[in-house]
Amino acid sequence: MSSQEPQPSAPEVLTSPMTFPGGLPTPTSETGAPGEPDEQVLRPTKLIRIASMVRTMLDEVRRAPLDDAGRRALREIHERSLSELHGILSPELQEELSKVVLPISAETPSESELRIAQAQLVGWLEGLFHGIQATLFTQQAVAQQQFEEMRRRHALEIGAPDPGGPGGLGGPGGPGGDSSAPAPGQYL
Repeated sequence: MSSQEPQPSAPEVLTSPMTFPGGLPTPTSETGAPGEPDEQVLRPTKLIRIASMVRTMLDEVRRAPLDDAGRRALREIHERSLSELHGILSPELQEELSKVVLPISAETPSESELRIAQAQLVGWLEGLFHGIQATLFTQQAVAQQQFEEMRRRHALEIGAPDPGGPGGLGGPGGPGGDSSAPAPGQYL
């Protein structure tokens, strides 16, 4: 017996659209086709926390006027948020974020500059969340369709009527079927 110490492993990033432990897929990673960008969110819970914080900061900037120190602190928090986001996004999403959300250049930005920068970031994050939701919805629909196909195949293999065909669950005369079609007669 050897006394090997367990090696720490790096977080696993999975590229299959149905796997979530290592990364949450976004719309363009759904197809998995070669040559398409593979957009991944490595830590979805951290993404949600950052997005929530950024939205709260935007609301705060809208509510009350900030002094110079407050604007400087908010600029620093904004930059830190962008840095944290870059750490949990795939290179493709990092590049997109860098193109869309411009850095705040002034040492002490105005309130309007802060509002614009925060609104840009919030908008991008909301778009990312909508993309993730759309991907999950699509995956669920595809999985349900595959399940129904497997049910139909299994029913045909055992000799039962096709659940979607005549006399089946979705066919004429069956539950959920077309009630205007003539139902087969009763056999006693």
